[in-house]
Amino acid sequence: MLSQLKSLIPGAECWPTFERNASEQYEARVATVEVYDSPSVLLTDMAGSRIPIAVAHGEGRAQFEHDSDVHNAQIALGYVDNHGDMTERYPLNPNGSPHGITGLCSEDGRATIIMPHPERVARTITNSWHPPTWGDRAPWSRLFDNARVFVE
Repeated sequence: MLSQLKSLIPGAECWPTFERNASEQYEARVATVEVYDSPSVLLTDMAGSRIPIAVAHGEGRAQFEHDSDVHNAQIALGYVDNHGDMTERYPLNPNGSPHGITGLCSEDGRATIIMPHPERVARTITNSWHPPTWGDRAPWSRLFDNARVFVE
């Protein structure tokens, strides 16, 4: 929904709309994303992280209005394969977005749109496996910590 409001969000002019998945079906699974270096307030100090994330959507394929928008957008997250390489290959990229794009932020980082659902895997109990070093909080809990730091 937020991508539909991009004309109201400063620095979001290059954001895509999210269209029907290339698979033509609702996708629900766990996928792996990499957090890219971006000004996103929510993703502060998370760049380079490769983290499992819950996917649950039928309209997640990023569709850019202009080809140049892909290169000018602040890309914050992308689907990666088991080697950590960006992927457009199904099912590792469940929606068929170009360059595996699945999260973007505004130029100043105050607005972030993420198609998968990090809030669904913010606790380790929701993951089928996790390293013991994670404790009770999965890496996605960092989004909430970063939001709190930003507003304080």
